[in-house]
Amino acid sequence: MIQVYNTMEGHKVDFVPRDAGKVAMYVCGPTVYNYIHLGNARPIVVFDTIRRYFKYAGYAVTYVQNFTDVDDKIINRAIEEKSSAAAVAEKYIAAYFEDVQELNVLPADVHPRVTEHMPQIIALVEQLLAKGAAYEVNGDVYFAVESFADYGKLSGRDLEDMQAGARVQVGEQKRNPMDFALWKAAKPGEPSWESPWGPGRPGWHIECSVMSREYLGDGFDIHGGGADLIFPHHENEIAQAEAASGCCFARHWLHNGFITVNDEKMSKSLGNFFLLREILEKFPGDVVRFYLLNTHYRSPIDFDDEKLQIAAKSLGRIRNAYALLQELAEQPAADPQPEASDALRQAAETLQHCFAAAMDDDFNTALAIAAIFDFTKAVNTHAAQAEQTAVQDALRLLEALDEVIACIKPRQKGLNDELVGKLMDLLIEVRQQARQRKDWGTADYIRDALKECGIALEDGADAVRWKILE
Repeated sequence: MIQVYNTMEGHKVDFVPRDAGKVAMYVCGPTVYNYIHLGNARPIVVFDTIRRYFKYAGYAVTYVQNFTDVDDKIINRAIEEKSSAAAVAEKYIAAYFEDVQELNVLPADVHPRVTEHMPQIIALVEQLLAKGAAYEVNGDVYFAVESFADYGKLSGRDLEDMQAGARVQVGEQKRNPMDFALWKAAKPGEPSWESPWGPGRPGWHIECSVMSREYLGDGFDIHGGGADLIFPHHENEIAQAEAASGCCFARHWLHNGFITVNDEKMSKSLGNFFLLREILEKFPGDVVRFYLLNTHYRSPIDFDDEKLQIAAKSLGRIRNAYALLQELAEQPAADPQPEASDALRQAAETLQHCFAAAMDDDFNTALAIAAIFDFTKAVNTHAAQAEQTAVQDALRLLEALDEVIACIKPRQKGLNDELVGKLMDLLIEVRQQARQRKDWGTADYIRDALKECGIALEDGADAVRWKILE
């Protein structure tokens, strides 16, 4: 049984889907006015991994992640870039897909955009007005929080306390300072759409209530996002959707923790945020993904280059064991030992159990990766003397688990694995010929040059093996 930490309940609960054997997930995507930063990348990787694990566990998953493609920030960026809001959104949506591909993130089943759902947004606003949960003032439409008795149930906040500390901004005509915009009247020069209240555009929160229900229906299984979205965004999504439908909006709420820099939350206001593509200039996407998964998704991560360097070395150790299994799966041991085969099979069985136990416990990727590390020790100790069937079974298991972790199998850019292998075989053959001629200078030069490139040669009794250095 998979357990998840449901923010709504404040503790772990058994995951019981709306429809047996199926998972319907909605995750809040970025507002596309800039390249994504590492803080954006964390929920993208986290919920991609959760989606992958549900599929590994046998569920049919429908995964929806939106793009907010109309917003004040997009409009301001368009002014800065002397462009249109639509062109800015297109530019950064394309950049998003380029960046997350480096993290081996699967595309969502649906990537809805706000601008493609204006009729549905207007219809929901009309429905809320009809139910008395919203009101219109001079072309602006606000949600009346006092009309929704459960307001604050996700964040655990009391409405009276929130009202005491709230202030109405200049130009707003709210009845209550906590009321929030469903529809904003158009300002000169801004993108707008026709509505019963005049030209305008939607508020931030209404869009996710509409798009999630459009593709997943009411009572879908998982709504995810960063912890910074709990209030007000997710709280307001719930109020809008449930005030309109009268039924549960989402069954489970999952939120990932913050990324910190020197123990301070990464944020644009502090100037301590890092664009993902800047990090990818120094570290491969697989390493960044591995680094993010080495901490439980609800815990904070403190960022610095040294931690990514450590992650690179750790991932290298796992990949060396994977490469050894690949090689031995094609070249059986000359004299297989039953005890080595039994030990490798036992290690594989233990890994399969521990990996599932870790992921079933609120997707604890840190413990799941620790189980893989334990397995690599057994691979390095026993695989060379094990029967080929045991080696092949171990390799298949590691490949199956990589469908969840998605960073174990190397993914070279430009050069594929087969070509890299052929080039290494050629270099090893040239070196062997030099040794046969007793041309020790050339042989040593090839060995040392490869070491400078991060590749070590190991001379065995019957073959030369190569591996990526840690």
